[in-house]
Amino acid sequence: MLLPRALVVLAAVAGAVLAWVVADPLLKADLDVRFGDSGPVDHIGARAVAVTTLAGGLLGWALLEVLERRAGPRAQDVWVAVAVLAMLLSLLGPMVGGLTISATVGLLAIHIVAGGILIALLPRGIGPGSGPAQSLPRRAG
Repeated sequence: MLLPRALVVLAAVAGAVLAWVVADPLLKADLDVRFGDSGPVDHIGARAVAVTTLAGGLLGWALLEVLERRAGPRAQDVWVAVAVLAMLLSLLGPMVGGLTISATVGLLAIHIVAGGILIALLPRGIGPGSGPAQSLPRRAG
């Protein structure tokens, strides 16, 4: 599952950078943040988006691998729960630090795109060697 999961992490990076391109250069959202009343204003650039998404994706992948070795058949369910919680917590950063509404919305979009790709696809991977899509259980009756 090395290649399929690596492709998911790269897809998350590409999706996050694409969301940044739409928000910052195309829509001129000026993705500026400040934490604290007197803190410096930082502009969120494409490099920061790519590096942060790559780091988060690799950490999520590592946690998934550890859980699959130790938590048995429920590993993916546990990982999805942890990943959703982590993504929800990550949304606090843009909501607290965004200087404008457009910056906040643009940064939230970047977080949701990256997190959504990772949460939806990392457990099974994409591309050659990926596992089959899991169907929902059928209701009896």
